Amino acid sequence: MSRSLSLGLVVAGLALLFLGMQASESFSSDLSRFFTNSPTDKAIWLWLGGVLALVTGLFGVARERMRTA
Repeated sequence: MSRSLSLGLVVAGLALLFLGMQASESFSSDLSRFFTNSPTDKAIWLWLGGVLALVTGLFGVARERMRTA
């Protein structure tokens, strides 16, 4: 995996985590949390996608760094 792709995944992961936080604080998520005690599916999928992209990107950056060292 190239370094630029890895950094792109890190940035995309952070963006998805930010969007997930915004979605979890929305009115529909508050309503969902009131009835089901959990945030909306959209917020959960954004969090999962963000964590997956962030971990993959960080792994790629670490791998490239070890290869060049």
